[in-house]
Amino acid sequence: MHSFWWLLGVLHHVIWVATMLITSQAMPPPPPIQCDASTGCNLSNSYGVWGDRTDCHVPSAAHPQTEEDLRLAVAFASKNKIKIKVVSKFSHTIPKLACPDMSFGDAMLISTANVNSTIEIDAANLAVTVDAGVGLRQLIDKVEEAGLSLVAAPYWEGVSVGGLISTGAHGSSWRGRGGAVHDHVIGLNLVVPANQSEGYAKVLRLDSKDEIFKAAKVSLGLLGIISKVKLRLEPAFKRSIAYNFTDDAQIEDIYMDHAQKYEFGDITWYPSKHTAAYRYDNRLPLTASGDGTYDFLGFQSNSVVVSKTIRLTVRAHFLASLQASKFYGLALLIEKTIDSGRSSIGKCTLASTVLEAKKLVANGLKNNLIFTGYPVVGHQGKMQTSGSCLYSAGTDKSCAWDPRINGLFFYETTAIFPASKFADFIRDVKKLRDLKPENFCGVDIYNGFLIRFIRVSDAYLGQQENSVVVDFNYYRADDASTPRFNQDVWEEVEQLAFFKHGAKPHWAKNRNAAFLDVQKKYPNFNKFLGVKRRLDPQNILSSEWSDEILSGKEGAKRDGCALEGLCVCSEDRHCSPAKGYFCKPGLVYKEARVCRYSSSPSSVGSESYKTDALFD
Repeated sequence: MHSFWWLLGVLHHVIWVATMLITSQAMPPPPPIQCDASTGCNLSNSYGVWGDRTDCHVPSAAHPQTEEDLRLAVAFASKNKIKIKVVSKFSHTIPKLACPDMSFGDAMLISTANVNSTIEIDAANLAVTVDAGVGLRQLIDKVEEAGLSLVAAPYWEGVSVGGLISTGAHGSSWRGRGGAVHDHVIGLNLVVPANQSEGYAKVLRLDSKDEIFKAAKVSLGLLGIISKVKLRLEPAFKRSIAYNFTDDAQIEDIYMDHAQKYEFGDITWYPSKHTAAYRYDNRLPLTASGDGTYDFLGFQSNSVVVSKTIRLTVRAHFLASLQASKFYGLALLIEKTIDSGRSSIGKCTLASTVLEAKKLVANGLKNNLIFTGYPVVGHQGKMQTSGSCLYSAGTDKSCAWDPRINGLFFYETTAIFPASKFADFIRDVKKLRDLKPENFCGVDIYNGFLIRFIRVSDAYLGQQENSVVVDFNYYRADDASTPRFNQDVWEEVEQLAFFKHGAKPHWAKNRNAAFLDVQKKYPNFNKFLGVKRRLDPQNILSSEWSDEILSGKEGAKRDGCALEGLCVCSEDRHCSPAKGYFCKPGLVYKEARVCRYSSSPSSVGSESYKTDALFD
């Protein structure tokens, strides 16, 4: 009987969400910088992780259109000792790297969104030079038109060239120069502060012969403003992709063989379902037949129709009646009700339905307009990256996480392991999973554990060996003071990755706790800081937020700080004792300290979970 009333509550929430989606103007994302003549400018994150007036509000913003305009903007800031940060057309970093520091005086944002007029292809030398503000999709299409291909790209195309270089964005590959885009960069222009005799700012034209180049390839916007990037290309090719959804029993034993066998292969692991989806992904010659595309399910526009919602039936698999490519965002939006109701049954139902839908539509692969069977063969430019929700039109379509529709709100943890050490992490996560598999249903509603591969890099903030990157998303409450259902599970997984197994954090993702002791994980970290001191002696490109990440030190502990990963708990007050969350040791990694739900502060271990309060 309880389950009936719970599902009715979910149904009510779904109808409300659907109505909101239809009545809202959910168009392509707005510019991240919004200015008002009287109040100044506000910078917001695309996911709504930060961005209200108390988060990143500055007096002014510059929108240059050329490299010389960029130089003049930096010169103005350098001359007047104004703190600056560069912002691209998009704003996806979860840490507030793009927010300037106003605690020591004036500050200004400099946008590269309009620095996007140049894409110069040098076919003879297999290279392209592009303005930093050019969007990734625009670049890929231009390169493909010239009969060439860009080999590496992140899976999400809603990024600018300068932004993806600065933060270490990547796809997946151990072959050639690997899956990280910065390792395909052969030159870049960097606008940096200068002394008065040089006009207060200058343009450095860097290539592999310059020592600064190794720092500038992954610079986090801390060395200067990238104005142009030169990338290595290859003759155009096609790709063949197929997914194998199978048992996860051998994942820790075969991931390296998989990476070596498939040039662009990855693995998506769904722990609660004991399932791994192995992506068989290799290049083919242009003569291969096929004109397929990869329109990743999670990046498609989500159209929610009330009539479909009303037809939902109150059954365990009540989402099955919706088209697979349309219900995905809706399913995730339902999670808010499920999480607040502390229901593992609800989460596991959603996880099962999402996984079945992904199998049905091949996660977004299309042979032509629809998926008709494996393998899907298509041009590199259509298979390497996607983001169709960026171009949605109409009032009922948007990216699922669009904050204007109160959509998805999530954490994203991304850990980078030396390839040889990744197996031990998987084994530990399996031990934690096996204690209570339903605790992992929440991550499987999203995209499970996405496992990708990147090569050794000479970038100072790159990887010193072939590495495995694992991403996982999980529910985040709207209110930072609200604990999450299974809060302790994801904190333990996070601490397993970064503390026990020494993984490095992705610079553009993660909660603050992931960056603790980050300097010790990069042998060339001091070289990077040395270049920063030379190029930015006045420190106008730094902020309290970038300093917080780079220092790798834990901030001041306060009530509730562990809920958002601003600290690792050491006292109950760092969690939320009033709501039943207390600081406890990990279940597998005993040295971990996590916020676990308990009926009493003395309860320790799995018996302290009250998993399905609404079903008791």
